Amino acid sequence: MSALDSGSANGAPAPAPIATGGTLAERHRGLIALAGREVNRVLKLWQQTIAAPIVSSFLFILVFGLSLGSRIRAVEGVDYDVFIVPGLVTMAMVQAAYSNNSSSVFQARFDRYINDVLASPMKSWEVNLGLSLGGAVRAVLIGIALVLLALPVTSVPVHDPFVLFLAVVLSLVIFSSLGVIVGVYAQSWDHASFVQNIVIVPLSFLGGTFYSVDTLPSPWQEISHVNPLFFVINAVRYGFLGVSDVSVWLSLGVMAVLAAVMVVWSSWLFSTGRKLKA
Repeated sequence: MSALDSGSANGAPAPAPIATGGTLAERHRGLIALAGREVNRVLKLWQQTIAAPIVSSFLFILVFGLSLGSRIRAVEGVDYDVFIVPGLVTMAMVQAAYSNNSSSVFQARFDRYINDVLASPMKSWEVNLGLSLGGAVRAVLIGIALVLLALPVTSVPVHDPFVLFLAVVLSLVIFSSLGVIVGVYAQSWDHASFVQNIVIVPLSFLGGTFYSVDTLPSPWQEISHVNPLFFVINAVRYGFLGVSDVSVWLSLGVMAVLAAVMVVWSSWLFSTGRKLKA
């Protein structure tokens, strides 16, 4: 068959077939490059993206734990300075995952950089994952650093490593994807910061970061169970301390549902190009 026969009706040569072979890294080099860019962005600005959240959260541990720990009785059989560590670590990690991805995606839209990414031969799920990994890496670095700093001060234990790992992964999926979603929909920087300052931060404090929800009177105890961050904090706290206001499996189940919803939503945005190709 001639080149003319293999082309289109007007004589143009047929497009070259897309290569499907090669190693895993070669097949997903676009994803690796995009994820590397997002992670490099976090590391280059480490004073702002990593150091600042660590310092502010560690100050909470010092101020509330050491100054008030001796004056507040043990919570669920755990010293107060130890009890607050899982909640503070969770709060720092989910805020970091959300804020990083919401600002990164919004900046990409604002600078029109997202158009180049969407025009690449990457699959929609690769774009979604690549833009999400920066916030996840940032959150993990902050969480590890906080735990290492808290160990000599509070001697916080790790009761169930498997539950802790699962809770951390699910929480990062939820808030990394939420950050991407908000970054796609946001029309200004204020929109992205609004969700963090008016939704995530208050829900973190009201989800039992500094106290056990079981100590609240009715109906506040029941209302707290509607707060999604209540389940996130309790799952992480169980992984560290082995205590929880509700069944840890209920917490993980709620988190799994939320993670699935966020991933489906963010994946739908990139597969349809909604708010991205306008």
